[in-house]
Amino acid sequence: MPNFLDHIEINPEKRFSKPIVKGTRISVYDVLNWLPNGMTKEEIIEDFPELSEEKSRPV
Repeated sequence: MPNFLDHIEINPEKRFSKPIVKGTRISVYDVLNWLPNGMTKEEIIEDFPELSEEKSRPV
């Protein structure tokens, strides 16, 4: 079972303490909103290269 805390952090200094993808300022809410609104994983990674397919795989 993946430990999502390996990929998500809450930092009061970033994005008003909303959960973000670790090592970025991209909120988890944003990513979860883009997918059902038609963006593919590839399009998200193209627009936000700080994300990667490797970061999205469970450890």
